[in-house]
Amino acid sequence: MIQFLVHEKGDSVGVATVDIKAGETVKGLFMDSQEKVEVKALDDIPLGHKIAMRPMSAGDTVLKYGHDIGKVVAPFQKGNHVHIQNLKTKRW
Repeated sequence: MIQFLVHEKGDSVGVATVDIKAGETVKGLFMDSQEKVEVKALDDIPLGHKIAMRPMSAGDTVLKYGHDIGKVVAPFQKGNHVHIQNLKTKRW
């Protein structure tokens, strides 16, 4: 069962297609290549929220759907929940 989707291989985050519990090793799919991927979730990640595909530092640019969706404001590791606590839009 696929538990998260990543639009493009270069994306920084995937999107949960189910509720994910911390500690689970979850199965994902890169939509552009159909390649499967596994990530150990470090946090609970609700349906529709983002899971980190790689570690990132404050100031880094987050890519989703191949597009810049904002900047990292608090560092995170692969498998962390990426949301308002560590990602902010560059518009404001």
